[in-house]
Amino acid sequence: MKIEKIFIEDSIKDAIVAAQLPLKFPKAKVEIISNYADIWGRVKKPYLQKRDSLNLFIARKQGQLVKEAPNAYGISGEPHYYFIHAYNCIYECDYCYLQGYFNTPDLVLFVNHEEIVNEMQKLADRSPENMWFHAGEFSDSLALTHLTGELNYYHEFTKKNPHCYIELRTKSANIKELLKLAPLPNFITSFSLSPKSKVKSHDLKTPSLSARLKAIKSLYEAGHPIGIHFDPVIHSESFESEYEELISELSEVIPLSKVEYISIGVVRFTKDVYSQVKKNYPQTTYFHSELTKGEDGKIRYPRPMRMWILGKIKDLCLRAGASEKSTYLCMEE
Repeated sequence: MKIEKIFIEDSIKDAIVAAQLPLKFPKAKVEIISNYADIWGRVKKPYLQKRDSLNLFIARKQGQLVKEAPNAYGISGEPHYYFIHAYNCIYECDYCYLQGYFNTPDLVLFVNHEEIVNEMQKLADRSPENMWFHAGEFSDSLALTHLTGELNYYHEFTKKNPHCYIELRTKSANIKELLKLAPLPNFITSFSLSPKSKVKSHDLKTPSLSARLKAIKSLYEAGHPIGIHFDPVIHSESFESEYEELISELSEVIPLSKVEYISIGVVRFTKDVYSQVKKNYPQTTYFHSELTKGEDGKIRYPRPMRMWILGKIKDLCLRAGASEKSTYLCMEE
């Protein structure tokens, strides 16, 4: 990752992370600014420029720090929220919705984690019932944690609030900081997995499938709870055999009966994201598939086709020992 410039908001320039991060990128120019939003995304920047260099913004997240998640975001029956700790990702998955969501691929790391946790605590204090907080909506939850030092804040929150669950959604194998923390049953790391051929052709610049499986094995053996996302599923003639192989490989590092939950979802886009993906990756194979625009405005496989695909993979999971109760269809049920 080549960082060309680092922009630091004046109000948080004395924060530990703001002081230490520039030391990790000694060749980057550093500039103190008033507000990241005055610069970040103001001018359209090609998504694929991230292949050459990125700018890094270190800022304070303002506005709504914790948001209610959409339906079918997680296991049904309990409230789900997500918190925003960063914008954009160092990886380059060719289906990623971020390429059509933001005006720039430049990274923003927010450092006011105490404020975010305080908002989560307000929600936690309202009810003793179980609730979920998800990280990774706009950035990978683990990829840069060796730089940010943020995991301690959220780990401490779940330790104090056993009825609250935090999910770290990731495609990273960067588990160094996580292994320093004591396992908690409500502090869950969930890995997005695809068959190795799909990782190679679509999950660009991400850790390999074998690296992710190794990370899962290390965390599981250390006592950390694990979740799995088979998402996004990209259809091909061999998808069933590919997922059978993937589930078999996963079962070798963690019994599926020990996985906290398994989410299964097909590749999907909004209209704007779909337009950008076609522009950035015109040769990618899934544009030869039967993607259509549904009543909800999302572009994905027609419902009969996708329910057949999802049903096949769910059946493979159940036959391998996964729990029916903890296996769900993402953005479907």
